[in-house]
Amino acid sequence: MSSLKTNEDALVEMAVSGVITTPAVRPGQYIPHPDGTATVLPGMYGITYNVRCGDRAFGWAGDHVEPGVSIDDDTDQGRHHALHYLNCIGNEAMVTSGMAAGERGIVVGEHARILVQFSPEAHELMAPGDRIQVMTKGQGLALTDYPGVALKKMSPRLFHALGITEDNGRLHVNVAMELPIRIMGSGAELNSEYVDQDLMSGDRALMAELGIDQMRLGDVIAIRHADHHWGRSYRKDAVSICLCIHGDSVMTGHGPGILTLMTARNGEIDFTIDPAANLAQLLNIGA
Repeated sequence: MSSLKTNEDALVEMAVSGVITTPAVRPGQYIPHPDGTATVLPGMYGITYNVRCGDRAFGWAGDHVEPGVSIDDDTDQGRHHALHYLNCIGNEAMVTSGMAAGERGIVVGEHARILVQFSPEAHELMAPGDRIQVMTKGQGLALTDYPGVALKKMSPRLFHALGITEDNGRLHVNVAMELPIRIMGSGAELNSEYVDQDLMSGDRALMAELGIDQMRLGDVIAIRHADHHWGRSYRKDAVSICLCIHGDSVMTGHGPGILTLMTARNGEIDFTIDPAANLAQLLNIGA
């Protein structure tokens, strides 16, 4: 458990719920490649049986592939946004209807829906429409001695699992890889508590040169000069710590999705590359 001082004792734990969504296909069915060709691919929403945290983010015959099950409550905008804004990565979830009722899982991402991973056996029993309740905790989490560091979508469970240390007034975080700010694309216009930002993966040679094509779902990553306080923008010397939450895309301006966990503008965050910095290992939710 981290020795850093937080306001964890003041956090409110609250239940929100949603239902497992059905897969969605883009209007017109075809997804365009950068070269103008087009294809039909699976990817978002529903239940994904064979893609989990710790698996590769690149190389699937899919588009924006999501690990686990995708849940939402789109019958009311207030409930939809409560599900999105109150959820934090690492929150516990429980199935409350259907054949898998009583099974427990972990929130592993936020895309257009909330992504929750259960055991493979539980996934086989689930069906679209089954209701999932999430015990949300983490919104409002703050570091007492680091007011310039904002925590986003960070459950106390994940915060402690990250093993963050401090040295000479700086926080040190282990990350699986660093991404250059110049490749960050779609999602910059969204606030950093809502959904993710895609890296732009169309330059495949660059992805291979930088080793980004080895990224895994659930990898903790760092981006220098990225300020994620209110959105996702360039600011010299800022650092943001993020999480890979969905797979690659063939669409121009898109690629694996990166969700914000921590951000600082004035040098309060540093990082060390550690390939083991992945949600599957940190939260013990592998296959």
